[in-house]
Amino acid sequence: QVQLVESGGGLVQAGGSLRLSCAASGSFFSINSMGWYRQAPGKQRELVAQISDVGRTKYAESVKGRFTISRDNTKNTVYLQMNSLKPEDTAVYYCKTSATLVGGGYYAVDYWGKGTLVTVSS
Repeated sequence: QVQLVESGGGLVQAGGSLRLSCAASGSFFSINSMGWYRQAPGKQRELVAQISDVGRTKYAESVKGRFTISRDNTKNTVYLQMNSLKPEDTAVYYCKTSATLVGGGYYAVDYWGKGTLVTVSS
């Protein structure tokens, strides 16, 4: 099982910056991809950024050039540096990870964090 603990959300003015962190802990063979999703009120949850276990990244078009995802494999932690924030970035941000577990074989399971609120004021 994997537990995800997110931190770093808060209130910021437009143009400001925030850094989100998500640490994975528990019993697993490996942590594979890690990523951030967000869900604004009345909207569907969407991918913000994703990073593979070897550092390959993927971003939503709306955040390219402003957000940077990174990870520290020694700490099983993923970060999201958010710069030039806009009011439309306001949402609950969720960490997601794919972990390989061992139990009668190897199998992958997705886990979600509880979310952290980011509010960008205009």
